[in-house]
Amino acid sequence: MTPLELACGIVLGFEPPEPWPPDSAALGPVAALEAALLPALRNPPCLVSFSGGRDSSLVLAAATRLARREGLPDPVPATNRAMDAPAAEETRWQELLVGALRLSDWVRCCHTDELDAVGPYAQRMLRRHGLVWPFNAHFHLPLIDAARGGSLLTGIGGDELFGAVRRTRLTAVRTLQIRPRRRDAGRAALALAPAGLRARVLERRLPIDFPWLRPEAAGAAMRALAAVSAREPHSLRSRVPWYRALRYLRVSLSSLDAPARSGDVRILHPLADRALWRAVEVAAAPHGFEDRTAGMRHAFGDLLPPELLAREDKATFDDVFFTGHARAFADAWTGGGVPEALVDVESLRRHWRSDSPRPQSFSLLQAAWLASAGDRADQPVGGLGESRPALRPA
Repeated sequence: MTPLELACGIVLGFEPPEPWPPDSAALGPVAALEAALLPALRNPPCLVSFSGGRDSSLVLAAATRLARREGLPDPVPATNRAMDAPAAEETRWQELLVGALRLSDWVRCCHTDELDAVGPYAQRMLRRHGLVWPFNAHFHLPLIDAARGGSLLTGIGGDELFGAVRRTRLTAVRTLQIRPRRRDAGRAALALAPAGLRARVLERRLPIDFPWLRPEAAGAAMRALAAVSAREPHSLRSRVPWYRALRYLRVSLSSLDAPARSGDVRILHPLADRALWRAVEVAAAPHGFEDRTAGMRHAFGDLLPPELLAREDKATFDDVFFTGHARAFADAWTGGGVPEALVDVESLRRHWRSDSPRPQSFSLLQAAWLASAGDRADQPVGGLGESRPALRPA
């Protein structure tokens, strides 16, 4: 991360565009997804990072069907369960899919405060691999431990995939799929304006009100974020490569490479596979899907139970990452480890001591911890993981 990205907790800008794989347009979405899954299934044990959300559920369901068709061992769902964070509770959705798939193994790692942003797993990540983004990359360490010698599949990239193929409102208006509203004229004018003008307008609409940022840092972050948003296209053909070039996606996908190598695990992110994106883009042509549910139903509708496919809520893990470990560190922090030209130390300290610190400040928390760690010993990670038979409905 650059100092500005560290200060605001947001990775900005673009990476060079990627070419599409040869013949990827000829694959359907399911075939492309299966091609992305097969290398992991052929390197068992194959675990799936499974939260119960739609992305990880899609990966688990597709991997299970493919494994059984190919005569390979079933994938094993692997779930981090936060025992003291009700907002992260997804047991109902997890059991719905595991029961429907009739999976006999399910690795469940139960945690209290071990996944804190400066807790035992985060400390291990920071000491071995340095500061990485996103700050919660250590969330996968228990699952990497469980997959040692095999493979781990994640659902990273699903939000971006279905965001890229979502039909924009202006496209829907232009193609007469919805009735225009008065404000659509302004949206159309902004879309046709030069990128520099769009960026100046969006800068006023995208305030970054993080109280720990110095005014000049907040202004620089708003300008950088607006410059990225101003380049977002409306046409499907342009939106897909725009999404794939977002730097935060590339950084996020690479954040687990080193931990996986250290754990002797092959990690794959099938929903970020380039051939899959190309196949879903072709399926969404010419104007994109109405929304995420429509896209998932069209591309992968027979893989998930209808109730899960239509799900629109998501669990939140903010309470998992800021527990007693983080509060104790914040209380004792004397400054240091953060870019003070961009960050007001006293304001940051007050923010960390507030009731609900913003997760965008947690990279700074880790940077401060790393700078102060010295030769302190790692805290041991308890053996709370467990493997049980899947829970099935009566």
